[in-house]
Amino acid sequence: MSLLWILLPYSAFLSFAVGHLWRYRRDRFRSYFAHQDMDRAQRLGSMVFPLGFGIVVAARITDMISSGAHSRPEGAIYVAILVVEMIAGVVATTGAVLLFVPDLIASPTRPAITWVDRITLPVLVAGLLSGVMIRFDPNSSDNGYRTAESLFAWFRSLFTLHPNPEAMQHAPQIYQARGLILLLLIAMWPYTRLAGIFAGPVIRLSLRGRHQLRQPFGTPTAPDH
Repeated sequence: MSLLWILLPYSAFLSFAVGHLWRYRRDRFRSYFAHQDMDRAQRLGSMVFPLGFGIVVAARITDMISSGAHSRPEGAIYVAILVVEMIAGVVATTGAVLLFVPDLIASPTRPAITWVDRITLPVLVAGLLSGVMIRFDPNSSDNGYRTAESLFAWFRSLFTLHPNPEAMQHAPQIYQARGLILLLLIAMWPYTRLAGIFAGPVIRLSLRGRHQLRQPFGTPTAPDH
């Protein structure tokens, strides 16, 4: 069982890396959301989701860095992380709903959504709900922060030469479930319509910068269409 908590995360990381390479070669991250016939709700969702999701990730990283081996951040830091994460989670979920629900119920003429797209929203919602459940776990206290003892200890160890699968093997089921949900989200991300949300703008800026560097000095750049 402990081997599972080593094989699954590295498999998810491999899928994440290979998937992004495949997506780049396939369409340069010109995702579904680049279509001009998106409705107003989807355009709003395409702006709201990355903002909320990015803040959630930043809050979790701050929590992981600020937590001790068995204790959560103290005082104002913990309150700030909690408030920011809760608000950003709602914002990210709202953005995801605006992005996915119109096409799930309207059967648009744009490219058909895949089965991966159909499970993306439920996976995101499951991630949010599991995060709330472990955040308010009554068995976590100032002297025993279960998230730091399980998820954080396990995740940090994956980037060292000494993985710690026991941290998850002996964790309560809700913590194990959250770990599996996050691994699923990492593994499937490049194959969903969300793939270009973050990578797309980075790739486009990089390509634009290379194009400008190759132009002779003083040559005007072509306007964007």
